[in-house]
Amino acid sequence: MYVKRMKAKKPIQYPTSKSSKLELKEQPAVAEMPAGPMVRTQIYLSKEEHDFIAAEARRREEPMAAVIRSFIDEKMEIPEDAWTNNHMLRPFPPDPEWKGHEDGGINHDHYIYGCPKKWMKRKGKWVETPPLPDDYYTNPKIRRRWDEEVNRST
Repeated sequence: MYVKRMKAKKPIQYPTSKSSKLELKEQPAVAEMPAGPMVRTQIYLSKEEHDFIAAEARRREEPMAAVIRSFIDEKMEIPEDAWTNNHMLRPFPPDPEWKGHEDGGINHDHYIYGCPKKWMKRKGKWVETPPLPDDYYTNPKIRRRWDEEVNRST
């Protein structure tokens, strides 16, 4: 087998610096790195998006990655009024023609599947029902008495 030998290259000689002290021409901005492991990812940006992020990074004196992370963190934050000003959590207006169970939302398993009720109304408040007796499913008399107690409206 024939092995071709290559000549060793001469080392590159760089010109000597005219300045006596060492200096960096460009210093990267030091950004606060988030705690925990990071996942490297690559994204495609339009020219306008790239220019915007680059300008924002220069304005903040941060790397572009830190600016993008801050935008993502801002979108991930839950607003202060998320629970107090949420239209999905507001009570529904009363419907006089509605015909259903008052406790249909909290005892839905009882009305759909026939399970024992989990909540009962006592003195105008909903409270948890007492635990089922051990012989609830085998003794019809005990079952009837427990159901009457739970369904008694007070």
